[in-house]
Amino acid sequence: MAPAHPAIGTLREGPLHAALKRWYADPGDRVETPVEGFVIDIVRDNLLIEIQTRSFSSMKGKLQTLLGGGHSIRIVHPIAVNRWIVKVDDDGTPTSRRRSPRHGSVYDIFSELVSIVGYLSAPNLEIEILLTEEEELRHHTPDASWRRKGWSVLERRLLTVNGSTLLGSVHDLVGLLPPGLTTSFTTADIATAAGINRRVAQQTAYCLREIEGIQAVGKSGNAIKYCLV
Repeated sequence: MAPAHPAIGTLREGPLHAALKRWYADPGDRVETPVEGFVIDIVRDNLLIEIQTRSFSSMKGKLQTLLGGGHSIRIVHPIAVNRWIVKVDDDGTPTSRRRSPRHGSVYDIFSELVSIVGYLSAPNLEIEILLTEEEELRHHTPDASWRRKGWSVLERRLLTVNGSTLLGSVHDLVGLLPPGLTTSFTTADIATAAGINRRVAQQTAYCLREIEGIQAVGKSGNAIKYCLV
């Protein structure tokens, strides 16, 4: 019997991407399907579903062609609310496992959306956030990033999906703003109310301003004040 060949588009697929695709697909969905020169992860009737575990910037060409061609697209992106760091030796045997002190949140999506902000107002684009728990396998190599003291990420693995949030409109994106903001607010106010760092709050404000969900109304010192449109 001839050996089975990987499906188109799966040759460089990581464990996290593959697991999310299996989790997300429904009976009757088509997987790894060519559409206008691109391989789409899941095709569900007329909806094109892309599982994006890494940077959204690589999707610009695909979005321009497919959205411009009238296709409906849903980008599914995992955010790890809990992550376990697993260190492995040269044979791949785990040597330690600890829980990361960092916990992701829905606001992390804005760190990705900044690179495709020009497409967020498209009526045929949806973003779905999956709140996950993951394992991150790391291996020590002398030339790896100094920030991780020589530890490089080998792969990410899905443990479970805890919930999801579907963002199908500008209104949905604006709805991610944390409760408790006053009529006018700064990125510092967003950071405090949401419990996120200032950079993510700035990315949030940038995206919402670009899609005309919020607007600048003045300044408080050097900080720009915003209000809802």
